[in-house]
Amino acid sequence: MTTVLMFLAACAMVATAAYAQYRVPAFTEGSHKVLLTRMVLIATGIALGFLGAQSFPNDPLLAVFAFLIGVGTVHVPAAFILFVKQERGAGRS
Repeated sequence: MTTVLMFLAACAMVATAAYAQYRVPAFTEGSHKVLLTRMVLIATGIALGFLGAQSFPNDPLLAVFAFLIGVGTVHVPAAFILFVKQERGAGRS
């Protein structure tokens, strides 16, 4: 049961990360800012994912799921902000 729940959570978090990465250029002015934003999100996500994966040293599959959940969790605030900006029709900033 734990494996299934972690798989579902990992899928949701990967989708969230993909959405945030996809929408960043639409609301960020300048290619340098887009690159910086993406790199900060990815680097922070990898760090949190690595910490999460350390919770499952004896189960590689759960460690991968924990890593993906960590990466996606970092993207949740950005995805939410980008979604709200899209709904409001905001421009680039």
